[in-house]
Amino acid sequence: MDTPNAIYHRPVMLQECLDALELRPDGRYVDVTFGGGGHSWAILERLGPQGHLFSFDQDADAERQAQVLQQGPRGDRFTFIRSNFGELQRELESRGAAPVDGLLADLGVSSYQFDTPERGFSTRFDGPLDMRMNPDEGPTAADLINEYSEAELHRIFGMYGEVQNARTLAKAVVQARGGRGIQTIADLKKAIAGCTPRGKENKYLAQVFQALRIEVNNEMEVLQRMLEQCAQVLRPGGRLVVMSYHSLEDRLAKNYLASGKFFGEVEKDFYGNPQKPFEVLTRKPITASEEELQLNNRARSAKLRVGERNQLIIKN
Repeated sequence: MDTPNAIYHRPVMLQECLDALELRPDGRYVDVTFGGGGHSWAILERLGPQGHLFSFDQDADAERQAQVLQQGPRGDRFTFIRSNFGELQRELESRGAAPVDGLLADLGVSSYQFDTPERGFSTRFDGPLDMRMNPDEGPTAADLINEYSEAELHRIFGMYGEVQNARTLAKAVVQARGGRGIQTIADLKKAIAGCTPRGKENKYLAQVFQALRIEVNNEMEVLQRMLEQCAQVLRPGGRLVVMSYHSLEDRLAKNYLASGKFFGEVEKDFYGNPQKPFEVLTRKPITASEEELQLNNRARSAKLRVGERNQLIIKN
């Protein structure tokens, strides 16, 4: 089933996500990453008059896109929430929407954001070094590049980009940013050309951009907050479906589903019973089929993990 022409995002592993959610026509669901609306549209198509979908996104472009669904025949079953998903619990509870039956998180950057040069997410274009998920607030990637110390740049390139020569890269950026600074994608590429391995330019630049994007949007901390809040907003038996596109996100999702913690071993009660909010339903992550990979290269790095909320009562 194809989404309307106005929906500009080709959803990755759409059927797998829908199957994992175990959608009920009268259920209450959350898509914390509306993006281009592909997954939200498909969920909404499967809800009956008593069902409802709440979708989150902090991007004004996504909000405009959500109006397509709000004005459609099932608009009364759909609520768009212009907010960072780190505010998941507060936003749902303020609307009397919790608990919910399922939650989908399709992490990363939408196809539309990647394909819009002025957003600064893609290495394929020239444009401003922005990279903000919410372009209306917060520092840009250019701000970080021009203001962070060499040590801070070394940290984010190594930690979030897993760049092998992170120290050399940070030094090159600091040396190149004098005068008018580094303002555009072309400026940055020129500044780090001497650090970029020949034959691996695309992969290297993708790692650099990933590091900057994660830092600009505080993605790791916000993801941890959202995952912890899922235990508060999902009913027992509800499904948590998380799709990630790089190892840092996937590791957080994997650890939290397995143990209720991001680091360390699962906690146990006095009798040795594990105390964790979710039961893992995917021992190994689900990946895209060969057929989908031929149609959508973005699906190549996607990993889908699924957990079911157990009966354990988790307190704030």
